[in-house]
This record gives sequence, C-alpha cells and structure tokens, in this order.
Amino acid sequence: MMDIDNLKDEISKFKASSQEQLEAFRIKFISRKSVIGELFGKMKEVPNEEKKAFGQHINELKNLAQDKFQELISDLDSTPESASGSSVDLTLPTSFAPLGSSHPITIIRNEIIDIFSKIGFNVSEGPEIEDDWHNFTALNFPPNHPAREMQDTFFLEKDPDIALRTHTSSVQIRVMENEKPPIRTLSPGRVFRNEAISARAHCIFHQVEGLFIDKNVSFVDLKQTIYFFVKEMFGSDTKIRFRPSYFPFTEPSAEIDISCNICGGSGCNICKYSGWVEIAGSGMVDPNVLTSANIDSEEYTGFAFGMGMERMAMLKWQINDLRLFTENDVRFLEQFKSL
Repeated sequence: MMDIDNLKDEISKFKASSQEQLEAFRIKFISRKSVIGELFGKMKEVPNEEKKAFGQHINELKNLAQDKFQELISDLDSTPESASGSSVDLTLPTSFAPLGSSHPITIIRNEIIDIFSKIGFNVSEGPEIEDDWHNFTALNFPPNHPAREMQDTFFLEKDPDIALRTHTSSVQIRVMENEKPPIRTLSPGRVFRNEAISARAHCIFHQVEGLFIDKNVSFVDLKQTIYFFVKEMFGSDTKIRFRPSYFPFTEPSAEIDISCNICGGSGCNICKYSGWVEIAGSGMVDPNVLTSANIDSEEYTGFAFGMGMERMAMLKWQINDLRLFTENDVRFLEQFKSL
C-alpha cells in the first residue's frame, strides 16, 4: 500500500516538456511491463481477505496514470516548445518561396494545342527513339534516297535502323496505322538533328505536326487551317504566303511564311533581312504514305503540316536567339511568370 501511495504521488507531480519525457511516462506507468503491471502480478501474494481492497487501489492507480497521460499529451500539444526545445510561434505568417513559371516552350505548346483543338484536332504522342520504318520508309523515304540527306540524323551505333526521331511525322504514321479515317490529330514533341547550334538552329528542338485525313480533303482545306492558326496566334494583321517546296511525304508541298513581327519587315537576323519568316512546311499527304499505313489512297486524301515551337515562341515574344530556350538563364525564364 505504501508503494501505491508513493506511485500516486509521483504520477500526480509528473511533468513532461518533450516527447521523450512523455514516452518515459508511458513506459513506466502505462505499458504492459509498467510498475502498475507489476503490482497486478503481486495480487497472488495478498491474503484473500485483502485482495478486494488491494485490487481497488491498483485500479485507482491505473486510472490515475491514464488520466495523467492524456493530460500530459494535451499540455504538450498546446505548448509552443517543440520536441527539440526551441520555441515556435505558430501564429507567425509563413515565408513564401518564390513561385516559378512554365517554360516558354510549354506555354507555346499549350497555346498551339488550344488553337487547333477549336477546329477538332486532338493530340497524339509517340516515342523519341524511332525505327527506320516510322521515321523514314513509311514517309516515302526509300533506301539511299537523296531526301534522307536533308536531315542529319543521330543513329544508334549498335543498330543503324534505330535513331532519335528527326520529326514528329513518325507519330502520324503510328496514328494512321492504328486508327481509321477520318483522322484529325496534332503531334507535338521533341526532335533531334545533328546540326550546329546557333541563334537560328539547335540539335534539340520541338516540333508540332498536324494531320487531317478524310474524304475529299483538298489544298484549300490546308490553307484555311493555316490561315486560322496564324491569325489566332499572331494577330489578324499578320501576312501569310505559301511557297512551292518539296517534301518526300507530301505532294504538292509548300513552305509557309509569315511577315516578321520582330523587325516589322525591315530586316533582321531572324528573317535573314527578307521581312519574311518561315514557320512551317506543309502539303497534301502523298498517296504512297497513305498506302504504307494501310489507308486507301483512292478513297481518302489528306494534308499535313509541321512547325517548330521555338520559332513560334521567337515570333510570339520577339526573341532573337534560339539558344535562350535551352540555357536555363533564370533572368530569361522569369519574364514568363505572368503567362
């Protein structure tokens, strides 16, 4: 009984100012191997006529310990002292970390997708490491054809039939192989070409290519699609021109130029002092490409176009050096916080 009275006094006076002290109290008075548990084990040594009174005292001690434990938890939660003993004022305002911004290429990509989604284009994606069939052969690049030399390709040393894709046209082939017309899709992504890095070129850049295949699709549909995009992206005052060109996968083919809004037509290094900037290649899908993808070229026709996202961003925000997009200069990137 003297042990019980001493324990009651110790429990009542116990104070905990840290999680460690709280845990020490739990182990000593609450756990299975606590001093109170040991007292229950001594019940067999107590004479029968005293067991009832002894048991009542132990239960009172047990309840006292449990109530004290909950009290200590509440007191510890409400105190400004942390587990390490340092004072923390929870009423102080937090220190906000500076917010970042989306990369300009991400911004322009989303804007391009939004514009074309208004006229029914969805988004499709494919692998950046491609086989020869999807990157060249299915797009009407026969073996040893001079058109393959138009694009300096990064081939894998162990397998010359596998390369980093040179355009996202490979995604269009995959779409045509797996879907039936009508097809209206947009393929944005990163591409790779072994080119010297300069203000106008890079070995890693981003393209977005569009494809529309259906019955009775004509070059007029292509032109109206491009007109809509350019006016939405650069404004209604932007001038557009189509120039005859050559691409293995389209016939007829055309380059698309817009008036340079960086120099206003007076001439700069971006437009090569011509007042015009090439933004895309386009044309009617060659029947051989449709046949390669198991689409009946007698029943269906289509058009395709491809443009560089960096070029779009340079014209959109009047940036005169393509290298800025990959140098990660925070001073440059912070200018796009509000977009």
